[in-house]
Amino acid sequence: MNEFLTRRNFLKITGITTAISAFPEVSFGKNDEIIIGHNTHKYRVKVGWGVLDAGKNPVNDCHEMVEDAKGRLIMLGNETKNNVLIYDKSGKLLETWGTTYIGGHGLTLLNEGGEQFLLICDTDRHQVIKTDLKGKEIFKIEYPKETGVYDHPAQFKPTESAVNPANGDIFVTDGYGLNYVIQYDSKGKYIRHWGGGGDGVDKFKCNHGVVVDTRNKQNPTLIVTSRIENCWKRFTLDGKYISTIALPGTYICRPVIKGENLYGAAFRSTSDSYPNSGYITILDKNDRVISTPGGSEPIYQNNQLQEQRKQDPFKVFLHPHDVCVDSNDNIYVPQWASRKTYPIMLERV
Repeated sequence: MNEFLTRRNFLKITGITTAISAFPEVSFGKNDEIIIGHNTHKYRVKVGWGVLDAGKNPVNDCHEMVEDAKGRLIMLGNETKNNVLIYDKSGKLLETWGTTYIGGHGLTLLNEGGEQFLLICDTDRHQVIKTDLKGKEIFKIEYPKETGVYDHPAQFKPTESAVNPANGDIFVTDGYGLNYVIQYDSKGKYIRHWGGGGDGVDKFKCNHGVVVDTRNKQNPTLIVTSRIENCWKRFTLDGKYISTIALPGTYICRPVIKGENLYGAAFRSTSDSYPNSGYITILDKNDRVISTPGGSEPIYQNNQLQEQRKQDPFKVFLHPHDVCVDSNDNIYVPQWASRKTYPIMLERV
């Protein structure tokens, strides 16, 4: 457990006056609880949630989490003793599986014919793997030689996938490879690709994540990460650029939609070489940041979001890599390169 995640330790180090004046976005609940976040989206840090016996169920990088129809929380990491950990909402371990996903990185839940399945993006296997919820592999998407831009499998390092619920089409982002978005049908057959690395508005610099945005039912779009550019970019479902959601200072991971809000984990801030500087960001339906748990308060000047930074006196976060927002609007945060720690739970207050 992180030694700073208590009110007493923090006040012992900084003093009450300093704590209150320097970090007005941090508050204390009853029994020394830590409350983080801003405006309408504040959260209680549930210290110790999901911590397991590392000898039996170790983790390395905890990459992504999703909630299934039964309310179970499924976490993917790259520890091959148990790539997948399945929790209940109390933090109790229910099940584990997976021993071959050495680059287990992206995890997407999809509904198909009344059943749920997973898409696993493995950056080291250079594959996207569809599985059932017990880990049985259904099919694999190999490197996209059909595009004409990939010469060999090692160029393909997929970081994320998203599924169009209307027809099952799969969108894969090659965030650690050539930065293309590759579209497939529900069976994994290639349809088209676009993007690639570069400086144009329709190009990417680490397209680490992707989601199909169906909040406007009449006009679904695709939101794609460009992490080094500190932004998400919006496209039509056939790859035409629409707009950019600027997140200055925020090295954002995949976009996650829950209700009318857009959520994301910033693995770092200020600079991509600034360690342990991550936080969470939450946007409203108009793509405006309304809360940044673990980061500075979002401020707009002339309708432009000002650069944000780490502001986390309790050191709640190191390198957040994803957010899973459950049916109760609580958030679970798996972290990359964070001392082999388990996901953090934030309870909505």
